[in-house]
Formats: sequence, structure tokens, C-alpha cells
Amino acid sequence: MAALIKSALVKSAFIHGLAVAAAASVAVGLPDLSPGTDPAVGWLGGGLVLLAGVAVDLHCRLARRERDTLRRLDSLQKSVEALVERLDRRTAPAEPGHSAAAHEAVLQEVRLLHTLVARLGESRPPEAAEPPRPPQPVRPAFQVPRPPELRSPTIAAATPMDAAAVLEAVRDALAADRIDIHLQPIVSLPQGKHRFFEVFSRVRAADGSLILPDRYLEIAERAGLMATIDNLLLVRCIQLIRETERRQHAIGFFCNMSTATLSDADFMRQFLDLLARNQTLVPKLVFELSQQELRAGGTVTMGILSQLSRIGFRFSMDRVSDLDIDVDALLRHEIRYVKLDCGLLLDPVMAPRLEALRRRLDGTGIDLIAEKIETEAQLDAILRSGIDFGQGYRFGEPRPARKPS
Repeated sequence: MAALIKSALVKSAFIHGLAVAAAASVAVGLPDLSPGTDPAVGWLGGGLVLLAGVAVDLHCRLARRERDTLRRLDSLQKSVEALVERLDRRTAPAEPGHSAAAHEAVLQEVRLLHTLVARLGESRPPEAAEPPRPPQPVRPAFQVPRPPELRSPTIAAATPMDAAAVLEAVRDALAADRIDIHLQPIVSLPQGKHRFFEVFSRVRAADGSLILPDRYLEIAERAGLMATIDNLLLVRCIQLIRETERRQHAIGFFCNMSTATLSDADFMRQFLDLLARNQTLVPKLVFELSQQELRAGGTVTMGILSQLSRIGFRFSMDRVSDLDIDVDALLRHEIRYVKLDCGLLLDPVMAPRLEALRRRLDGTGIDLIAEKIETEAQLDAILRSGIDFGQGYRFGEPRPARKPS
């Protein structure tokens, strides 16, 4: 490299020397060749010759640099082509069977993600067929407040955000891939062993603060973004299941599925095709819908649920506010889990109705999950009631999922 630099400097000095010599010759010789010529004209001519020499030198340098750049680009292109060829050889299945199916599954997931990304630039009104998301049931007044040590740390922005700022943060988070996945354990009772994780979405603002669903859900729904967020959550859930399979962990996932997702025919068609081709994912994924959404579900919603149940999926019903539950309807739609708020379970007024529900569910294969268990006293009372599963801050708050490697 030093020799090349030295050679280039020598060539440049040689050209400059020739230019200076030619310029001096013109400056001195022009008046002699043409008597009566003003000496200043000679010096002007010499200056022009000098400038011409410098311009020639610069042109030569630029030409050399351009040739070098083209050579480097050609070399890089060949390297890229070689890498692509190697990647194709490594990713292409050697024979039909499991490898081919896995390869096709990954391609389908990529297509789904491309579908979702393509929608981020669209300005769509909310789906006409999509009913408003039902409000969360109000907790009974007697419920023990969450202790300070169980409250989630710094999950909201320090400065309160108005609706416009929240919507802008959601759009920005979608574009920048800052929709984070959080997991909360669902444990068997009384053992307390992790049997499932519920999957939640969290919008991470540009400053790193988290915006919780109760702040952005309604706003995103009005802007027609809820289906995209829910669909992205489903694809991420599939990726999480693949990761647990790779690590040989026997764990299942509860994933919320709203009517916005069920009415998204384009996405659901691709999603159903992906799941039908990957039966190993089916036992590890439980779709969750609210009681109100299930009751209000029209032909399209129930048709999609039927397709999913034929594939082998099970469902969970949450946000239960009415204990007058049709158990036969639950069985028809493969709803195998019913989530009940801890406050509802511990309300003495509701005790007779809860006992009647437990008797109707006995022997059906439908399990009850007590959610929002936050204190030791609540857990002791739930254990005495014989509930099958528990969820809440007592067992762990929602924590960020590790990104699949």
C-alpha cells in the first residue's frame, strides 16, 4: 500500500512539474515569438497552461478512482452472489418431508409479516363489522388493592399523553417494530407450576416508556389499527412456540383473538393455511375471546372459530361478567377454559352461583382459571375453592419475551 501511495505521489509530482515547465516556457517565450506583445499576456498564457495541466492531473485521478470503485463494486457483487448461493444451499431442503415443511412454514410466516407491514402505510377506517371492544368488568369494591411491591415499574410515560399523542406513538411503534411481547404465567393449582403463558402486546414509545393496552386499545381501534396489532401478536406467538419447541419446553400460550382479527378474511386465510400445515403448533396455542364477543359473534366469527376447532384448536373465554353460562355452547365451540376475576370468585354474594357453575362444569373437561390473584390471602381463598389454574401478580407480572434467536 505504501509503495502504491509513493508511486501515485511521484506521478502527480511529475505531471505538475511538466505543467510548471510548460507554463514558464509560454510566459517567457511568448513575447519573444511575437514582438510587441505585452509581457502580461505571456504570463496569462502561462497561467492558463498551468491550470490546464492541473485539470488534466485531476481528470486522471478521478478516472483512476472511478475504475477502482467499479472494480470494488464488481467484487462486492460477486461476494453477495456467492453468499446467496451458499444460503440457498443451506436453506434448501435436502429431501421432501419435515425439512421441506419447516422451510415452507417459515416462508409462510414471512409472507404474513409482509402482509402486515404492507398495511402500516394504509389509512383504513375501522372495520364496519367490528363491534366496539367491551369494557373491562369493574372490580368489586371489597377487593384487596394491589400492594406497591407488586405494581409494575415504570410502564407508562412520565408525561400523560392525549389521544392524538397515543395514536402517533402506536403508528410510530408499528413502523419501527416496537410492539413488544410480554408473557404472564398461568399456573396449576395448588402446585403452582407454570403450565401456560398469556401473551400481551405492549406499545413501546420512542423514549422507551410502555403504553398499556387500556390506554391505546380504544384509540387504535378507532383508527383501524387493532387488527394489525392483533395479527402481529398472533405471528409472534407462533414464533414463540417454535422457540419453545427448539428448547424442548412443554408450555402452552394463551393469545387474545378479537373480532377485528376474525373479520380480517385476508389474514385469517393465510393464518389458517399456516396452522393447517403445522399441526404440532395446535396443542400449544389457546385462543382467547371475551364473553361479550362470543355472545355477539355473527356468522363470520363463529365460522372462523369452527374452522379453527376442526383443525384442533381450543379456546378460552375471559372477561366473564355473567355467570349464566351455556355449558353446551362452550363444548360445541371447543371452549375449554373459563377465566373468572378473583374478585368475582371471592364475592360471598356470588358463592351459590359459582358453586352451581362448578357442578355444571364437572366432568366436561372445561377448566376454571382464577385471574388477577395478587395477594397471599386471595391465593389461600382460591385454593380452598378448588379452582384448577391461577394467574396474576402473585405468580408473576407480565415480562418481556425473549426474542426468538
